[in-house]
Amino acid sequence: MKKKLFTLFLLFTCGAVNAAEFKTKAKSAFLIDYNSGTEIVAKNADTLMPPSSMIKLMTLAVLFDELKAGNITMDTRFPVGENADYNRPEWYPASKICLVAGQDISVRDLILGLIVLSGGDASMVVAEKLAGSETQFTALMEKKARSIGMEQSTFGNASGLPNPNNLMTSRELAILAEHLISDYPDIYPMFATKRFEFKEHKTDWCREWGRTHTVNYNKLLFTMRGADGLKTGHTAQGGYGMVASAKIGNRRLIGVINGFNGKGHDALAAEMKKLLEFGFANTVGKTFFVPGDTVAKIPVWYGREPDVIATVAKPFAITVDKETGLKNIRVLARFDEPIPAPVRAGDSIGELIAEQNGRVISRAPLIAKDTVGKVQFMGRVIKNIKVILGLN
Repeated sequence: MKKKLFTLFLLFTCGAVNAAEFKTKAKSAFLIDYNSGTEIVAKNADTLMPPSSMIKLMTLAVLFDELKAGNITMDTRFPVGENADYNRPEWYPASKICLVAGQDISVRDLILGLIVLSGGDASMVVAEKLAGSETQFTALMEKKARSIGMEQSTFGNASGLPNPNNLMTSRELAILAEHLISDYPDIYPMFATKRFEFKEHKTDWCREWGRTHTVNYNKLLFTMRGADGLKTGHTAQGGYGMVASAKIGNRRLIGVINGFNGKGHDALAAEMKKLLEFGFANTVGKTFFVPGDTVAKIPVWYGREPDVIATVAKPFAITVDKETGLKNIRVLARFDEPIPAPVRAGDSIGELIAEQNGRVISRAPLIAKDTVGKVQFMGRVIKNIKVILGLN
């Protein structure tokens, strides 16, 4: 086999804006470029803190898996048990849809109730239906967290109400947001819903509650161009927090703020807007390849096809501050050839590397776009004869 190293791009464009340090009164802040995964701002990003209602993003992730697997649909109806009844004292001061034990509710309304109204009662309905109890559901939440690389987060309930076991880091909340955006593209647009009015209240008190509670707590949706999610949270213990995403042009940034002691959700949105705008203003990004693009064609030894297309599993992108700019960037593809058959779609068959001034700033695996089977015995014999005769 021969080791191949190809230069795919050379960039010499210069940036002009001098990046500055982002300052916030929040106890924790984290900002990443979704395409490249590059960290732009990190303040106490790995400190475990109460996530408040931001924990409901994990409740939703577990529910979304059931939808993705086809086990339920948006029209499936879940029963409301006693623990989700609005008359229980824990729900009286909390955000809720205002549900009554004995009624049922569609999965679609549960999702919107969790996203827009931050319904703690909705989280209880999901937990009891999918796991039998909220305690058993927290085990599902932790299993899900570990499966997507969230190694520190722990869960005491599905709603985010104060519990010593409800602990998440800003970095891991960003990992969760990235997962929700990338793995549920058909569902994610629901996070941009600005208003939701539940139509199936069962009591006069709840109908009045529902009439006055229809607007998303995420005020960033109303104040920032490109904002399309995700979730806010607030408890007296944890302060205000928000996981947010905004897409402007081809760039998407994900921001997390926690432990913010501003005056209400409007102040929280203003702080998040400041964080996201800092990222857009002071950094520049470039995407080189997206999944399905042909990065290279690599010969396959004993393959039913002469070569296999190398592509990427995720967009291959870089993010740098504008002072440095996109100058002296080189993107390289490194792989061995020929690759022995069989090759399965998704197999790692090489590596992409981005360098700036000789320093590696990003790397990602090259994967096989399609499966290439291995020729049978006589085909291999013919192949060997051709090689001996110099015909191949």
